Amino acid sequence: MDTPKPQEGLHGNSAYNALLNEIRDGHLSPGDRLRETELAKRFNISRTPVREAIRLLEADGLVTHLPRVGATIRRLDYSEVMELYEMRVVLECTAARMAARAASDVEIAELSAISEMLAQVGEGTEASRLNRQFHLALLNAAKNRFLTKSMFNLQKAMLILGRTTLADPERYQNAILEHQAILEALTRRDGEAAETAMHDHIIAGQRARIRALRVDLDNPNAV
Repeated sequence: MDTPKPQEGLHGNSAYNALLNEIRDGHLSPGDRLRETELAKRFNISRTPVREAIRLLEADGLVTHLPRVGATIRRLDYSEVMELYEMRVVLECTAARMAARAASDVEIAELSAISEMLAQVGEGTEASRLNRQFHLALLNAAKNRFLTKSMFNLQKAMLILGRTTLADPERYQNAILEHQAILEALTRRDGEAAETAMHDHIIAGQRARIRALRVDLDNPNAV
């Protein structure tokens, strides 16, 4: 069988999006080295767009260059994680309050459907994907383009938080209940309650993340 030739004309933005998906899906994790040759072979492209994509990821703060190692996915330190969650509280609570006012009945029904799917899949990667989908749908329902732009920038940093806290059974079950509280407030069109429920949800996620960081510090060889 002939070996497929590298795709021609694939720009750095396309390779950049492919790498973002690899990080989002957990195929690339904090600390992983980005080898141009391996990535070019995986994506069946030349090394040039891969190199450009790595530069874009570095500009985003998702990639760093380590001595004698090269380009790697960044690890956020404790203070960066805390700052990230501080901004999540500000932006996502605002989104919840706005969505209570602006969301259509169809959008609330879609949020409910996502929440129901989340409750059925069990803890792990699929739960993480549905959780992201829930938060994105709520952000869209808030209908504020400036808020959306700010949140998208923050979400890039969230990609390198590390493995999902929804892999923990207790955190998974609590997140389902927290989503339900947000939905109930949205259904009542109660912006203050939606904001409070989202605040509780983000803070609970922050606590779970801090516990995970502590475990990783105690076990430097943890995957």
